[in-house]
Amino acid sequence: MTSTPRTVPEPATEPADESAQQELALAAFKPQPLSRDDGPLYRQLTTRLRGPIRDGRLPPGCPLPREADLASRFGVSLITVRQALRDLEGEGLIKKRTAKPAIVAVPQARSKPLEFQSFAAIAASSLDRRLVIRSYRKEQSALACESFGLAPGTACYCLRAVLMVSDRAITQTTFYFPPAIGSRLKRADFDDVVVFRAVQRHLGIQLSRAQIRVRAEIADETLARVLGYELGGPILATEMLYFSASGEPVELTVSKNRGDEFSITYDAPNDLL
Repeated sequence: MTSTPRTVPEPATEPADESAQQELALAAFKPQPLSRDDGPLYRQLTTRLRGPIRDGRLPPGCPLPREADLASRFGVSLITVRQALRDLEGEGLIKKRTAKPAIVAVPQARSKPLEFQSFAAIAASSLDRRLVIRSYRKEQSALACESFGLAPGTACYCLRAVLMVSDRAITQTTFYFPPAIGSRLKRADFDDVVVFRAVQRHLGIQLSRAQIRVRAEIADETLARVLGYELGGPILATEMLYFSASGEPVELTVSKNRGDEFSITYDAPNDLL
């Protein structure tokens, strides 16, 4: 009896076009052994891999080289390569795939920076925005009383509004005014998306500075509903207390910004020279 030879299936391979793309991607990374003297290897590798993605040499959808090829290219371990790829995925630059090399991700819309260097920069952050006013009335707020130096339980004037981009809500904002200021304002006076600018114009008060506090929160059920956002989604919360030229607090602005729409930008001068 003769036996029939068994056919051994060929190992799965990447499609020819994807293999060619991987070769081109590998060529985009200049061979450069890394040294621990220059810091953690995975951070150095992340920087080397980030460059061709950021400058467009590797377009969205392009597969990256295999992990083993990257390890050989830069003289590092697979553990180092995988950590670098995790960092790139965390930055939204690549998308990992099961049993396949990662691919370059489609760029996401960048969040709008909140700039606090000056009043002009704060105002510029509201360009192309629209303020939808919900109410203007007296309300009690422990935070407002503390900020304005008022007795607990004092009712302050409160403007509640939502900041819109086109027809999409991105920020829930509450503006508080001490009684002496709020009583001189009416709802129709808030005719500017930059409320502190409207206050200056209508009351003739010159603002001199602002104290700013930033913190991270998550969207509760009410805020998620107002902003059309996911429950528990990241929120960038800001509290901005504006002062007049005489040093009196004039306005407290509390904003709850969608975390996927905003980031913070600040230029720090070197004052240690």
